[in-house]
Amino acid sequence: MNAATFISKRIFSLSKENLSSTVMRIAVASVALGIAIMLISIAVVVGFKNQIKDKVIGFVAPIHIQALNQNESIEETPFMLDSLLMMRLDKPFITEMHKTANKAGIIKTDDEIQAVVLKGVDADYNWSYINYYLVDGETPQYIENQRSTDVVISKIIADKMNLNINDAVRIWFVDQDMKARGRKFNVKGIYETGLQECDERFVYCDLDQIRRLNGWDNGEIGHLEIWVDNQKNIQEYNRRIYYSIPTEIVSYSAMETYPQIFDWLELQDMNVVIIIALMLLVAGITIISMLLIIILERTSTIGLLKAMGASNGLIRSIFLRHSCRILLIGMAIGNVFGIGLCLIQKYTHLIALSPESYYLSAVPIELNVWHIVALNVGTMALWVLMLLLPTIIINNVRPSKSIRFE
Repeated sequence: MNAATFISKRIFSLSKENLSSTVMRIAVASVALGIAIMLISIAVVVGFKNQIKDKVIGFVAPIHIQALNQNESIEETPFMLDSLLMMRLDKPFITEMHKTANKAGIIKTDDEIQAVVLKGVDADYNWSYINYYLVDGETPQYIENQRSTDVVISKIIADKMNLNINDAVRIWFVDQDMKARGRKFNVKGIYETGLQECDERFVYCDLDQIRRLNGWDNGEIGHLEIWVDNQKNIQEYNRRIYYSIPTEIVSYSAMETYPQIFDWLELQDMNVVIIIALMLLVAGITIISMLLIIILERTSTIGLLKAMGASNGLIRSIFLRHSCRILLIGMAIGNVFGIGLCLIQKYTHLIALSPESYYLSAVPIELNVWHIVALNVGTMALWVLMLLLPTIIINNVRPSKSIRFE
């Protein structure tokens, strides 16, 4: 056994009733609490960002293409998805493409009125995202060249308009001649994503209904939704698509469609940085204080070791090894406590949130092994470096004075 380790085990103990043992227990608690809070903060923020990103991207698609115009309204300029455009969009990273179109309208019942946006989709549309958030009914099955009156509305709209599954609903539109026209639809399903901006507006319908209302040709669409193989590279993929398509159309990423949401999510990183910095500082000051008290309490022992020929380096190693042992005990307790709380929240959703404010119904948790390892290794390294500061006192201890110190 190493001499420094042997001596450290012999002269230090958490079970002894003295000042240093009490301080060591406080240091263990401080380290454990700091690690637990840092782990929980990272797990919550990473889960929060990823879940909301997935919700937004799932609703609006990672990238979409539309005609280039100066129109700031909901009404879209149609374009054709011809063979030339399909050839330019033949990219290895594109996994799916869906033809869609938007149309502004107003739902009117006997007692209520609500402005909405009809999102027209065709028979090939992938309903997996809406199916995941479906709270009642089912998604419609559209058939090519057969206009369907089935629609899917959000729970917010259904509650406000007092609508249920299989209810008939009339939606009014304004045509190019500024005349109001009404269309009768049937509520097939009700969804709830928690995204207030989307749930308050969008109603899913048959794309052929939008074409008929706008007087478009059979092959024309309002925009093309593009899905990719890796959401982390959306901005790069969008740039490559943007420079490969004709100049009369343009591509947008989900981040550009809803910049306010993604900017808000980026601000959450600053919260984590502040929390981690505070925990590192508080726990770091605690363990430095602990080591200072231990050194001062063991001044006579240090003098005796020096009188027996021990070098300053060996004595520093004794105290550092003991301090590192305290750190490891505290970090182990903190990891168990922090990860345990995260798992409880992840599988029980014990702590709820307001979907209207946070887009989620419960505090999200996402545990990543690499985040946990990086946090523990980085924290341990920083705290060990901080522990080097109080060991400078050891160099100034004189055996002739310290042995008589008691």
